[in-house]
Amino acid sequence: MEEHNTVNFMRLLSDESTHSTESSDSCEYHQTEIFDQLPSIQASRPEQDRQGHWEASGAYQGGPETGERISHGHLSRGPKDKASTQPLRNMVMCIQGKRDARDRRKMQISSIGFWDSWRRSQSINWKRGWAHMGGTLSGLLPWQRSLHTIEGRFGVGVKAYFVFLRYLVYMNILHCAVICGFILGPTTFYGRSNSSEPLKFGGNDSFLDFFLGTGYLDRSPVFFGFYTRGSLNLLCLNTPLLYLAGIVTIFFLSLILVVRRTTVGYKHTWMLGKRYSMNVSYKIFCGWDFTIQHPAAATLKHCFIRNDLKLFLEEQSFSLREAQRTLGQRARLFLLRLVLNLIVLSLLGGSFYLIYFATQTSGNESSHWLVSLVLEYLPPITITFVNLLLPNIFRKISSFEDYSFTMQVNATLVRSIFLKLASLGIYLYFTLTTTEQQCSENMFGREMYKLCIFNFLANFYSAFLLNYPRKLLQEKYPSSLLSRLLGKQRFLIPFYVLDLVYSQTVFWVGVYYCPLLPLIGTVILMGTFYIQKFMMLRCCVAEQRMFRGSSSSVLFHFMLLLGLIMAATTLGFNLYQQKVPHYQNMSSCGPFGKGETVFNVTAVCVHSLPSPAQTTLHYLSSEAFVLPLILAEIIILTSYVSRGRANQKAIERLKDMLVMSSSDKRFLVKQHATMLRRQRNPHRVRSAANKEDAPPQPL
Repeated sequence: MEEHNTVNFMRLLSDESTHSTESSDSCEYHQTEIFDQLPSIQASRPEQDRQGHWEASGAYQGGPETGERISHGHLSRGPKDKASTQPLRNMVMCIQGKRDARDRRKMQISSIGFWDSWRRSQSINWKRGWAHMGGTLSGLLPWQRSLHTIEGRFGVGVKAYFVFLRYLVYMNILHCAVICGFILGPTTFYGRSNSSEPLKFGGNDSFLDFFLGTGYLDRSPVFFGFYTRGSLNLLCLNTPLLYLAGIVTIFFLSLILVVRRTTVGYKHTWMLGKRYSMNVSYKIFCGWDFTIQHPAAATLKHCFIRNDLKLFLEEQSFSLREAQRTLGQRARLFLLRLVLNLIVLSLLGGSFYLIYFATQTSGNESSHWLVSLVLEYLPPITITFVNLLLPNIFRKISSFEDYSFTMQVNATLVRSIFLKLASLGIYLYFTLTTTEQQCSENMFGREMYKLCIFNFLANFYSAFLLNYPRKLLQEKYPSSLLSRLLGKQRFLIPFYVLDLVYSQTVFWVGVYYCPLLPLIGTVILMGTFYIQKFMMLRCCVAEQRMFRGSSSSVLFHFMLLLGLIMAATTLGFNLYQQKVPHYQNMSSCGPFGKGETVFNVTAVCVHSLPSPAQTTLHYLSSEAFVLPLILAEIIILTSYVSRGRANQKAIERLKDMLVMSSSDKRFLVKQHATMLRRQRNPHRVRSAANKEDAPPQPL
């Protein structure tokens, strides 16, 4: 027929798609005349004929059991059918179809035994109970309603920032639990050494100690020097080993959490990124949540769909403009980007020198308390000033590079995170190499403490002393010259994400020298959430150009992974310096006081173990263990690569099935249109069919 010959397939079937068994589980076709004319059946018929011939021969040789399995023209699905236990509300069908499915299930229950019926009903009840429990627990998550409001007004990208912040809060709470179990708990129950000073507030202590980390705070459990050996003084169970085990556990748990979130987000982005294009009609007709009953929630959902469509149209417009570039335009754009990157490198070099100068100047002493306070906070002030100024310059530079909006955001993020981590690394290097105090760990912990406090104070004053008065000025005098010059405040996601990554990196770097820094970080992050929420809902307007939160979320966690690597490198460098002979800054306080180091304490514990355990540990730390470790890693990576390829083939088969399903729908629509035309004009259709069936005239 004409309609059948004009069917165009959007995708060629691969070899794997013809072997797919998913189509038999996806839908059921009745053996009618039009069933044989469907494009999907005709495309897979040669393969089905070959399989049918092989199965028929197997049935001839295998007896009646095989014949029963291939009877009725299709393979049996087996006794366990997933669709029979799937909730009716999750099935994609109309109301009448769900009623028919419910009637079929009742008939199946009456035809099977009591035990199978009871097991099936219990399975359904368990799934329903777990679903209700999951919904209840998700409703108990903190800030859930606030996140829903933010998503509706500002889009998924802004919501991704607050979800990322909440994730950091959870992680720091986990760190606090580890600190309590490994460090605070043993110190509280078994006490400290007899030579330790009692913790009292008095003498030269003042309120400024809580900002500088000196005096009373320096003697408190906040810093490294407080934790000395107590009555728990066994060879392999003592305060130094527990302290080290707690810090290692924090880094190990952080690595697992961050790597897991990064890989899961990357896999989701890879599957639903450029390889998968969602139709706009699906966003419009299938994007509504029919469980909404409140008008405010409906308004939020409207805003969310509108923001999603704005993002989609923005990306499509940029892709079209990028495809129309000529060779000359691409060459000019390449030269422009090269010049702009050279400007970025020069700005980074100047900021690093400024941080070095501030670090050297902060060592000067002054008799006046205010000047002394400014000198103490000079490196944090310089780092904060650089981190506030340069990212705005990077954002302006990226706007001239003619990238998509999402790419502009990511480029600004990469440059700014390099600025923040590199500036912090330079400050840490000069702090570690120039420290000559008696308890260098406490001094380094104070520097990290001051960085955290000043960063939080900068965010607080920026929100309530700059952005909020700016908003009030625009509301009271919208037509004034100053209001027009300042413009509307927008929630710039890259800069606030960088602040979070920078803060969390400082928490990780200082946790060894300031064990209560995760607790302080939890309070700071929770305060940051409410400050940013107030500033965004009260002072900011929605961004006119949106970007996707999925790809940016992957970049958030990747930058967080870089911060964790930097923190681990800093700690390893500081501990390795203690192994160097004639090291000047040997620890004289804390759990590793009196000339002890991490290597001495662990060596004493290892020598006290039985001989087989010592042999095993020496083998694990030797070069002979490297080769089996590399072989095991190769095997594991090979298995993951093979699994990834298998999943990719499964995705290709599913895409083939979706294309063939759409081809079937188009074919059925054309058949229906043909039948309607036949009913309206039977004589015209019959004459057209006769002309088509006539043999062609010879040339």
